[in-house]
Amino acid sequence: MKQDADFIEDENFNENVKAIICQNIKRYRKEKGVRLMDLADKLDVSVNHLKRIESENDRNNVSLMTLYKISILLDVRVDKFFEEEKVSASSNDSFGKR
Repeated sequence: MKQDADFIEDENFNENVKAIICQNIKRYRKEKGVRLMDLADKLDVSVNHLKRIESENDRNNVSLMTLYKISILLDVRVDKFFEEEKVSASSNDSFGKR
């Protein structure tokens, strides 16, 4: 059993995974030009429920089945929802310049 505990302790789990998923659902929805109410309708959930799914501060988690349905409806691979958005150095350099 010690071996199992070592395995868990050695892993670098991202504590912010829920926030990352929430941000990505919202980002991909907006990139695809899908309105909140339209996605909620296709998922057969209320707009308020989808707002909570997209909210980083809500304590509820999105179910795997709902995430899977969102991925199909938005045509985004499920693993993309777990990726942190990288901010490129070039976009930071141009900030504030004209």
